[in-house]
Amino acid sequence: MIARVLGVLALLWMLGFAVFLATMPVPLAGPRTDAIVVLTGSAGRIDRGLALLQGHMAKRMLISGVAPEVRPAELAHEYRVSPALFACCVDLGHEAVDTRSNADETADWVRTHGYKTVRLVTSDWHLARARLELVNALDGDATVFGDGVPSSPRYAVLIGEYNKLILRKAALLIGAVT
Repeated sequence: MIARVLGVLALLWMLGFAVFLATMPVPLAGPRTDAIVVLTGSAGRIDRGLALLQGHMAKRMLISGVAPEVRPAELAHEYRVSPALFACCVDLGHEAVDTRSNADETADWVRTHGYKTVRLVTSDWHLARARLELVNALDGDATVFGDGVPSSPRYAVLIGEYNKLILRKAALLIGAVT
């Protein structure tokens, strides 16, 4: 009996993982949003956010999870954009250290500015959980659109992320943590 239950659970996990892989998000062509939020981490995320901002897809951008010692001028130089773009339209969030704190930092920023639509930019493999965390932190205060940056993660990263997503969904479902 126990072997049968474990077999069914393993099959469900594998099917879920296949769906997770098959439905990884891609970059969005639209819509225009009030704000763009980029979570630091993998390559291409900040580049994508800056391209969207320069393309007038939002009014303002938050880069969440920036190391405390990093300054806007340094990022402008590194990403070859005008420091004026950072001065007018980019905020750096220095408080977040993980996906949940990214969501909390972002939710505070969204509420402070009164934004109602947010484009969340992160790696394709990370977007499902990051969006889940942000939607939970915003508690209906804004609509979140996911914008996945294409990547080529190792299977160990994908499996780990899928397991984190399952555990977080379960925790939210049973109300274990908010």
